[in-house]
Amino acid sequence: MSAKDAPPPLPEPLLVEVADSHTHLDMQSGTVEEALARAAAVGVTTVVQVGCDVKGSRWAAETAAAHPSVHAAVALHPNEAPRIVLGDPDGWSRQGARDAGGDAALDDALAEIDRLAALPHVLGVGETGLDFFRTGPDGTAAQERSFRAHIEIAKRHGKTLVIHDREAHADVLRVLDEEGAPERTVFHCYSGDAEMAEICAAKGYYMSFAGNVTFKNAQPLRDALAVAPLDLVLVETDAPFLTPAPFRGRPNAPYLIPVTVRAMAAVRGIDENAMAEALAVNTARAFDY
Repeated sequence: MSAKDAPPPLPEPLLVEVADSHTHLDMQSGTVEEALARAAAVGVTTVVQVGCDVKGSRWAAETAAAHPSVHAAVALHPNEAPRIVLGDPDGWSRQGARDAGGDAALDDALAEIDRLAALPHVLGVGETGLDFFRTGPDGTAAQERSFRAHIEIAKRHGKTLVIHDREAHADVLRVLDEEGAPERTVFHCYSGDAEMAEICAAKGYYMSFAGNVTFKNAQPLRDALAVAPLDLVLVETDAPFLTPAPFRGRPNAPYLIPVTVRAMAAVRGIDENAMAEALAVNTARAFDY
């Protein structure tokens, strides 16, 4: 294993326990038990496991049912919806090549997400939203239809909406306004600027910051974190992605949350325990546990 692929070392434990509000344990190496044990050893005692497709959402629900410290969110990722409708000839989404299924296939997949969302250990509907980075104009109709359906599912089951917003800020905010956002809405891996943070704050949306808040080029994210109301801020890994500096490019996992918490505390100019305390309270409120 090269140094670049090696897992980063365990950080100094947090003194106040926190939650990783968004992770993908099914995409990380090792067992769930190992991941949870490493996280707990540094004060990360709760994780929200997030599904991106039907198979991953079923896995999230089963994993949450088996582990008290895991909560599940279930959804079709914004990039999954067009692949179901239009097909996925290159098998990019780890499922092999798929033929176009049309709107009927999307309806079937959404029906399964709806069924899973009713389960008691599923606390969130997500990640859903819009992604104009990876999906071109031909896929936007399927994305938006899927997003609107997920908003309806979240509201009907009283679950938290977890949003993936990539290069689509204005349209995500527009759809939320048109449909009416659920009582609890989280912008996962918040990627807007300070101006958008003020819009989110006014609407009571939670903003979850990932390891990229530590990246050198991420000053707009730090500016957003500086103005976001402290009671609307969450922390996440989005592991195995977005590993915080100085480990950028190496595999991410929930045990690296303390690195990001400390960076967030520095941006806010508060003590790391105060930051962790706020994050713990906010995540429990955001996901109603």
